[in-house]
Amino acid sequence: MTRADGAPTALTAPAGPPRTPRPRPAETADSPEVTRLAARLAAAGSADARAAVLDRFWDEVAARGTPLVEPLDGDSGHRAVTFLWRGDSATRQVLLMVNRLMDRADLAPSLMRHLPGTDVWHLTYRLRGDHRGSYRVAADTEGRPHGDLGRLAASGVADPLNPRTIATRWHGPPGSVFELPDAPARPWPHPARAGTPRGTVRRHQVASAALGAEREVWVYEPPASATGHAGQHTDTLVLLDGDMWFGQLHLEEVLDGLVADGAIPPLTVLAPHAVDNATRAREFGGHPAYTTFLAGELLPWAAGRLPVRPDPARTVVAGQSLGGLTALYAGYAAPDRFGNVLAQSPSLWWQPPGEPAGETAWITRRYAEGAPRGLRLHLDVGLHEWGMLEQTRDLRQTLRAGGHTVTGSDFNGGHDYACWAVALAQGLIALLGPGTPPAH
Repeated sequence: MTRADGAPTALTAPAGPPRTPRPRPAETADSPEVTRLAARLAAAGSADARAAVLDRFWDEVAARGTPLVEPLDGDSGHRAVTFLWRGDSATRQVLLMVNRLMDRADLAPSLMRHLPGTDVWHLTYRLRGDHRGSYRVAADTEGRPHGDLGRLAASGVADPLNPRTIATRWHGPPGSVFELPDAPARPWPHPARAGTPRGTVRRHQVASAALGAEREVWVYEPPASATGHAGQHTDTLVLLDGDMWFGQLHLEEVLDGLVADGAIPPLTVLAPHAVDNATRAREFGGHPAYTTFLAGELLPWAAGRLPVRPDPARTVVAGQSLGGLTALYAGYAAPDRFGNVLAQSPSLWWQPPGEPAGETAWITRRYAEGAPRGLRLHLDVGLHEWGMLEQTRDLRQTLRAGGHTVTGSDFNGGHDYACWAVALAQGLIALLGPGTPPAH
């Protein structure tokens, strides 16, 4: 059963995301470095000479770090990006899992190539020079059948040759991060400058009648020196999946840098814990109860305890993936509380159970049928998020045709916190930074 506005009347778990195959395999290339290695090995002759060539190669790789990023002749806009794994005599196959370059419906193309007679496993992609992403590697030393790649994928780990790591959802094994030379720069000091004033992060329990439960909420308050004087009211960000952003990714370091540089004004962040995957799937989406929690319970709770500005023009609701769809619905259903929506890679496949399927996404139809024109939206999506990319572009077009203010970008990456962290900072600058509409 649905309400007149198309939203479900109760919390019901929607179907999961569609398993859409990748439209085409990610483009591979030959690595100049691996080609040179093969030539040196062929010329080495003796076993001892070959071993010395291999040792020298791995020493150079360890000094450079992985993946190897090499120019392509006659193709200045792209790079040959080579991922490496040092196997041993028990290694039978190695699966490379690069976010959204890998197709979970067809894992075989993501198997690394073995340089015969060596411990070198490699796979090279041809990628545009502004790509950013995360990945893990799964090595099979148990002789699994080649068709058993799904279970092999579950054993993926970070790349031991890459010092740049990133946390994964629900405290899974960390992944590794790579950035090509033209990837968008982080709009905050990285690493943090010494002496940057630090905000505070505390965890609170907030009772919710709408959800029938308590929710843990991570609360970030900006440095006292940034607000000018005690009690000065700040802008507000309601950010979903706070357990990931603050519990694992340490978003406070990004916020400290943005505030210190004046890229955004002092900002208070309310970031609810998503609890677990099942709870998240049940509560996120276009559910009135969760919007009631955010707009009708969490914001009033904060107003009674924190110096937050109640103006919707200076209040942002933000989320990623299914959280991005939730943020879009919260802005649509509670514009008197949220005047700004920041949605990254929103799960526009979501619709209420029983809702007739259509070519246009459910939330896009809701906005097209009527939403306050004062709402400002920032929508980001990855160029490698097939399905989501086209739906997000359609939503942007619909919003602009309806007179909404819309910013955002198609970043060169996937469904990935490595991309979302940078885009989140860019979105906050676009919505709250200097030159944006003042408080009413």
